Amino acid sequence: MTEQVQTLQAAGAHPRRLFYYNAGFLRGRRLRRILRLAGFDLTLGVPSAGDSVVVWGRSPFAWRGETVARRRGANLLRIEDAFLRSVRPGRAGDAPLGLLIDPTGIHFDAGSPSLLETLLETSDLDGSTLLARASAGIARLTALNLSKYNMHQTGLAAPAPGYVLVIDQTKGDASVRYSGAGPDVFDRMLVSAKAEHPGKRIIVKSHPETTLNLRAGHFGAGEGYALLTDPVSPWALLENAAAVYTVSSQLGFEAILAGHRPRVFGLPFYAGWGLSDDDLPAPRRTRTRTPEQLFAAAMILAPTWYDPCRDQLCSFEQAVDQLEAETRAYREDYAGHIALGMRLWKRGRLQKVFGRYAPLRFASTAAQVEGKSAGKGLLVWAGKEAQVLSAPFEHSGPIRRVEDGFLRSRGLGADLIPPLSLVTDDLGIYYDPTRESRLEQLILSPAPPGGLERTCALVAAIIQSRLSKYNLGGAALPDLPAGHRILIPGQVEDDASIKLGAGDVRTNLGLIRAVRAANPDAILIYKPHPDVEVGLRPGRIDSATLAPLVQHVAIHADPIALLDAVDAVWTMTSLLGFEALLRGKAVTCLGAPFYSGWGLTHDLGPIPQRRLKRPDDTPQIRPTLTDLAYATLIAYPRYFDPISALPCPPEVVLDRLRDGTVPQASLANRLLAKLQGQLASYAGLWR
Repeated sequence: MTEQVQTLQAAGAHPRRLFYYNAGFLRGRRLRRILRLAGFDLTLGVPSAGDSVVVWGRSPFAWRGETVARRRGANLLRIEDAFLRSVRPGRAGDAPLGLLIDPTGIHFDAGSPSLLETLLETSDLDGSTLLARASAGIARLTALNLSKYNMHQTGLAAPAPGYVLVIDQTKGDASVRYSGAGPDVFDRMLVSAKAEHPGKRIIVKSHPETTLNLRAGHFGAGEGYALLTDPVSPWALLENAAAVYTVSSQLGFEAILAGHRPRVFGLPFYAGWGLSDDDLPAPRRTRTRTPEQLFAAAMILAPTWYDPCRDQLCSFEQAVDQLEAETRAYREDYAGHIALGMRLWKRGRLQKVFGRYAPLRFASTAAQVEGKSAGKGLLVWAGKEAQVLSAPFEHSGPIRRVEDGFLRSRGLGADLIPPLSLVTDDLGIYYDPTRESRLEQLILSPAPPGGLERTCALVAAIIQSRLSKYNLGGAALPDLPAGHRILIPGQVEDDASIKLGAGDVRTNLGLIRAVRAANPDAILIYKPHPDVEVGLRPGRIDSATLAPLVQHVAIHADPIALLDAVDAVWTMTSLLGFEALLRGKAVTCLGAPFYSGWGLTHDLGPIPQRRLKRPDDTPQIRPTLTDLAYATLIAYPRYFDPISALPCPPEVVLDRLRDGTVPQASLANRLLAKLQGQLASYAGLWR
């Protein structure tokens, strides 16, 4: 039972039949599902005493349910979106991640107590665990630029600091009408802002739904203030504001979290607790609360949060994980992309990952992009960049190189298994040390609040679940000789990571000989690369050559079982070196993979100077293993859930890999790959 369901039951909302009289409940599939998981059975008909009727807040159609509940002696529940709703407003097509299910009132109606007001007035909100979660939640929302709606663009700068921020709302909104404010309240608020801050710039922030032309606001262009319609992050706006004025907007709540004491002209849920300068009295609200206590009640205890990938109720923190993934996808994809030179069998998955918020268009040659890419991003498969971009052409948007992520699938890309994670890099690509990559910058950047704790939990789950990049499993290991065991992972010798990141040693046989020369008494275990084992890629070594050099050749072996059995790993650039680091093994690199050069590995390869020294010639930052893991597993890749078809956090992909609910190679993919091969041979469209 989630803490939200416990809160509802404590407030008198017990699981029961729930009658509705609004078509929105019939159309709202996500809405119905959340209510069902919370223990309510939505139904049509006439309620009996003891049943419940549900209405949407104070909507124009709520009177239907209110009338039936009153006449039949039924209980009444009011539903509203939680304060972290979605990327886009509901009218733009996004379903909510959480609901406020209220058996006593509704949070924006100052005329009667609500569940949220009762929590703030009567509950013990002093628990150290709860307050720590609240403090971390505030910091995380601020760092990730998350709000109720999340169409704002983090790259847009807020106006220069020092302005007075006046917050507009939509006309006719119930949160204004039921906040106790009069009809002239917005004009009066603007007059007060000017009078109380003479000579200061006044910035009026338009509501997101007004900017989208979904609903009218109270302010248009006018004299004495600047109307801001650009999708600037609300947290950036609050950071630069000298003062904040609002009637009942959620931005007033966020202003409190950002350290402001807003001037409030209505009576929203956050007024009356000693955190704002209020125009209206709130005699029922007798407690003084801290911002953390306000946040704990409003974001952790009162809402019912939903995980759409796992299809279950969840915690506030898990809801933030999901919203973070969806918001990242929107911010990177809202302008649309053109994918250049992508293999046919990959296009379906690429469309699902990168085409959720704007259509993803495909082109085979750079000439097809010319003149069609204004404002759009360009996606190229990293290993094909030199080929598809060999001819110069004009492109003004970002170029992102695409590659598989580090928790990819159960099966190989060579077997046409679609990936569950992809990385996009606007600077370089992680396996190319000859130029800086976005991953390098992320490794050197601090994780957001809670990021390192989340990383530790994710890595622990990966280790416990025995997961790796491809998760092929493998044969059980025989009894290995005793001694200092070193695992040597073989690689595909024409792989881009070898071409770009290897040092003097560039072949599997050269690697084995180097390890044996440096460790004459060690037990060497060689694991051929899976693609090499099945003859798909070069790098095979015959058994007669291997016999005098290694004690065991681990054919078709489980890489995780091997890591458990050895003391150290020697590699050129294999990802298995990173997976060994996560499991506490000593790793020696003869090349320059992304995880080398940070002080975590023994490096014998050509480490880029930028990983060792800053531009001013001072020593480079030494990230911890957790910093490296956060950047590599959470911040750098984008994850896709094949069940819900949604962007998702890595924890969901971990569940899919662990449970086996992952895609397999399809006949359609094989036919597309064959077709593209024929096109390439006849027309030269794919090189």
